[in-house]
Amino acid sequence: MLLRQVIGSVLRRIRLRQGRTLQDVARAAGVSTPYLSELERGRKEPSSEILASICRALGVPLEELLQQVLEELTKIQPTVVPAPLRGVARGRMPVLHGGVDAVGRPRRAVSRRPAGRTDVSAARRAVRARVVRPVGWPRRLT
Repeated sequence: MLLRQVIGSVLRRIRLRQGRTLQDVARAAGVSTPYLSELERGRKEPSSEILASICRALGVPLEELLQQVLEELTKIQPTVVPAPLRGVARGRMPVLHGGVDAVGRPRRAVSRRPAGRTDVSAARRAVRARVVRPVGWPRRLT
């Protein structure tokens, strides 16, 4: 949920608790009714001056509004998706260079070989080394 949506929902909740209409609060704050409606729906980002004038019209200190917004934000548990480690997206293990990770565990060095597979170029070199050639067979064919 965006900050402007939380601010809007808190403004609407305060206005409805007081039993006031959009037109009444908009006229007292010096803003248009459609603009106040968009603020309450979280469609517009209010400036600090507009927010202060709406708070004066509602008879609520700006600090109290911001406190309610903070309480609302702490209720919301955002879903955090961790970014993939560098190299894992390509099917490789990440390179860790000592120190500690984000959790505080010691890091250990990890090779950059593909996960679950052997290094293809190393395997090819090993096969070439084991090829049995007849005596006098040229190494390269030109």
